Amino acid sequence: MANANNGRFVWYEHLTKDPKAAIAFYSDVIGWQTQPFGEGGDYTMWAGSQGPLGGVIGLPEQAAKMGAPPHWMGHVHVENVDASAALVKELGGQIHHGPEDIPTVGRFAVIADRQGAFLSIFQPAGDLMKLHDASKPGEFCWSELVTSDSAAAFAFYSKLFGWKVLEDMNMGDMGNYRVFGLGDVRVGGIMTVPKGSKMPPMWGYYTQVSNLEVAIERATKRDAKVMNGPMEVPGGARIAQLLDPQGAVFALHQLSAQ
Repeated sequence: MANANNGRFVWYEHLTKDPKAAIAFYSDVIGWQTQPFGEGGDYTMWAGSQGPLGGVIGLPEQAAKMGAPPHWMGHVHVENVDASAALVKELGGQIHHGPEDIPTVGRFAVIADRQGAFLSIFQPAGDLMKLHDASKPGEFCWSELVTSDSAAAFAFYSKLFGWKVLEDMNMGDMGNYRVFGLGDVRVGGIMTVPKGSKMPPMWGYYTQVSNLEVAIERATKRDAKVMNGPMEVPGGARIAQLLDPQGAVFALHQLSAQ
């Protein structure tokens, strides 16, 4: 029987040049607590009110030498990492790292789609990952792909993860915004990079906050920069996209007041 988590984002990892500074920043802006993982002390987990939801680790030296900036990376649950990695290649994507085992945790691989956006596919060891209520403050609530060819990107991920189109929204000059999900559960959205934008294809992740303005104020006081927003989106929610002090893109989401 297939795992209900298959195709869902279940873990969010922050790779950064200065983990201590990143922990101080996000703990203040989002309100996360931290928990050490293992005995080595190299990996720290983010924890919200429903338990661990991600981690922070130093940006690997090899990645930094290749020009990778500090960034967030989502991990998508799959039934079999090796089979999914083989499918990635068959669909024209790339394997950047792995598949590799993390003792007692699971097996993962970092992949890229045909346009170059990357994420991780993850097969946990046992029943480790519990889905959280994404409406609660501090939880990741939306995953968004901005890419050079949204139709081709969706075709890739729908074959890889089984994602379905739940809604197509005409955003005017911004083009079509495709909401995807599993069953009737909305997981995220995909859109084409706006004309003139130099942004490379990339995934971005939204975190729920109870007060968007307060969170933005905390972020900018710590030298974050607002890229877009705050603005209202269909349904009445409000969002903003920012760069943290080390240059990683992150986004905030406040539910509509009803």
